Amino acid sequence: NTNFTEEEIRRWHSDFLKQCPNGKMDKKQLTEAYKFYPNGKVDNFVKNAFATFDKNHEGNLDERLAVAFDMHDISDDGQIDQKELTNMISAIYDLNGETDRQGDREPKKRAAKIISALDVGNDKKISKQEFITGCKADPIICHILAPFKSTSNTLVMDY
Repeated sequence: NTNFTEEEIRRWHSDFLKQCPNGKMDKKQLTEAYKFYPNGKVDNFVKNAFATFDKNHEGNLDERLAVAFDMHDISDDGQIDQKELTNMISAIYDLNGETDRQGDREPKKRAAKIISALDVGNDKKISKQEFITGCKADPIICHILAPFKSTSNTLVMDY
């Protein structure tokens, strides 16, 4: 998805292991690692990612969706509200250099539509279970909120 060759990616992986032999990165290093996205603005994405991840999370689909949920739940209250979701959609757009934010692609409208689709409890927020169930049922919403590639029963980040 980045238009880089397998050889380039393998070289970056090797460089990562040289620069971070313990497998840990600080915010500055993570920001530099995401600079390969053309026209991408990575600062907001890294800020949100760092708020959630401090180690490598691997696991099955439900586990990976739970991690994606935690990444969106910035307030750490077990719910994703429209503001949190709007901010995350904007950060994902920034990361990918997405400039078309009009109509249905406007982050606030997209967040409201997603919450409406997933919020079975009608409390205008998404619980972790609503998020997981909704993403598994709707591949388009899953691609927006948890852009991972499925490989068998595990997922790989696909930003």
